[in-house]
Amino acid sequence: MDTITIDDLDRQLAQCLGVDGRASFSQLAEVLGVSDQTVARRYRRLRSAGMLRVVGLKARKQLGSLGWFLRIRCVPGAGPAIAAALARRADTAWIQLLSGNTEVLCTLRGDAREDREALLAKLPRGERIVDVTAHSLLHMFTGGPDALGFLQVLPALRVEPLRLPVRAGHAGGHPGSHSGSHVELGELDFALFDALGVDGRASHAELAAATGWSESTVRRRMDQLRAAGVLYFDVELDMPAFGFRSATWLWLSVPPADLAAAGTALAKFPEVAYAAATTGAANLAACVICRDESEFYEFLTAKAATLPGVQRVETAPIIRTVKQASPARSPIAAGARGTVESRPGTFGINHLIR
Repeated sequence: MDTITIDDLDRQLAQCLGVDGRASFSQLAEVLGVSDQTVARRYRRLRSAGMLRVVGLKARKQLGSLGWFLRIRCVPGAGPAIAAALARRADTAWIQLLSGNTEVLCTLRGDAREDREALLAKLPRGERIVDVTAHSLLHMFTGGPDALGFLQVLPALRVEPLRLPVRAGHAGGHPGSHSGSHVELGELDFALFDALGVDGRASHAELAAATGWSESTVRRRMDQLRAAGVLYFDVELDMPAFGFRSATWLWLSVPPADLAAAGTALAKFPEVAYAAATTGAANLAACVICRDESEFYEFLTAKAATLPGVQRVETAPIIRTVKQASPARSPIAAGARGTVESRPGTFGINHLIR
């Protein structure tokens, strides 16, 4: 296979798809100042090479919870096997190997206590696991389309036409915003989410075939789910191919009186793709995306150091993303023989838990 070199137009296209993964090629072309055919060709090239994928996902925040994640510390060398075992489960997502393969980060799909306790009870037993801590996500400071600063190559005003309009009762035109409407999900909705998890840009005809609905019903239902904030679109990227070779989790300990101010300030840094308040001793978690370790060092010493009230900072480099938010595998999420391991730097930019 020929090597694909990522250029500025590819980065611009990825940024635009991060704002609206369902935007038409003509809409994208208008923003990018190129032809529809050029946009379609670039997108299909990146998609077929496993460097970019749009997925449609269920925003759990709108269903009552931001969710939970587990930090699983293990003996050296045990991380990949534990991560692979967790990745095969339907109730897990965002499984990442951290810190020299001695820690696994795992997000739980289920929000109910019984789901969480069932997963904890089914963790692999033995001496390979040293410690497990469960953290409830309390508040998300950033993690939607507004958290693309690390990828930003176009000015914000340039991509503004791609944003969904703010609707009545809707706090913002992006995932995670609160809506005034309530949506009950049925079996056909879950079939729709399954299909969008494979390809968020699937045509209405393809989605109709997957769900058994008519194309007009699919179109109308997707509009309803997006308006309610229940459906959002994420972009999964091969980060090293796009020039980002340093992805690191920060775990910060902040007094409760300073937590809101620290989280708000942290979310303003363009390198921060995700930031949330959590339970636990380290009560502020953030994922930082940089081009290399030198850039991360500058972030840590010149930006993170300015946050109010921070008493302790722990860093954990992301070694590999084993499973992402979408339950479906793809060239970006699966190895050549259908294994669960992804490329080392694969990462979704709209991020983690919503």
